[in-house]
Amino acid sequence: MRTALYTSPHLVDARERMLVDDRPIVPEAFARWTEVLKASVEATEASFFEATTAIAFADFAARGAELAVVEVGLGGRLDATNVLTPLVSAVTHVTRDHSEYLGESLTGMAAEKAGIAKPGIPFVVGETDPELREVLEQHAAAAGAHVVIVPDGARYDGRLGLAGAHQRRNAAVAQAVLHELEPELRPGEASVRRAFASARLPGRFDCRGKWVLDVAHNPAGAGALAAALGETDAPAPRHALVGIMRDKDWADMLTRLERAVDAIWVTIPPTAPAERCWELEAVQRRFPQVTAELDFDRALAGVQRGAETVVVTGSFHTVGDAMARLPGFPPLG
Repeated sequence: MRTALYTSPHLVDARERMLVDDRPIVPEAFARWTEVLKASVEATEASFFEATTAIAFADFAARGAELAVVEVGLGGRLDATNVLTPLVSAVTHVTRDHSEYLGESLTGMAAEKAGIAKPGIPFVVGETDPELREVLEQHAAAAGAHVVIVPDGARYDGRLGLAGAHQRRNAAVAQAVLHELEPELRPGEASVRRAFASARLPGRFDCRGKWVLDVAHNPAGAGALAAALGETDAPAPRHALVGIMRDKDWADMLTRLERAVDAIWVTIPPTAPAERCWELEAVQRRFPQVTAELDFDRALAGVQRGAETVVVTGSFHTVGDAMARLPGFPPLG
């Protein structure tokens, strides 16, 4: 089947967000859909994400996609992607993120995420926290969805191209999603095992030579990265280049990362909006042992000195800006 994938945010090129059969939208089509949809975007005062979602769906239709995997951008209930009626919907895990929009309450975030549940549609729940899982179940059931709970101990036990224990849990959730598809759409077990063995996500514990790039951008992500580093034999000394947005719990993130590396350089990624950039002076007051370098290129060069492994993390901006500057990370075709 001709299969589409919509994800966000992107690392280097906005066209990464919209793939059909692993091929990104071509620049000419991206420009053309932007032109066609411009009046509607302006009339509705659509956000960047809402506009790219409209472009993606238009592109998928134009390229004849028969099936699409669509990642929610933020929350769920009011997310632009929620205009779809899916074949299956899923929530992998609820963690504190986007608090400025979703509030500080994890149960409130769970309720927002459950907003993607639809009447009569399977709703797969991967969350293991009993309280949060109950919120997801209750809201989905109230919407008339068919709730499917992934057991707490479920982990994918086959070969997996993605590193980290958290990815084995994610793979188990993905298996449950595939199982809920209609039989004619459901891939066979051999196909799933081959696909999972070769699965790869750019910027998600992405190991290339001495580089480890991971877009961990909240405490849970930083903790998963630290755990994954602990499970690998990446040679020491391990240095980390970190750039985090000011609206994240950067102190908790750095505390978790410190346990897994030998030195940390903090910097500001050039593509990050100025109003979202953290203050390096405040970071160094809290963590005087880190090296602060405002200039991203100097930081990228400096963090490599004396390092056998270099970890780049903290945000999509940080990882994307590093990818754009490093050899071996080609842009989209």
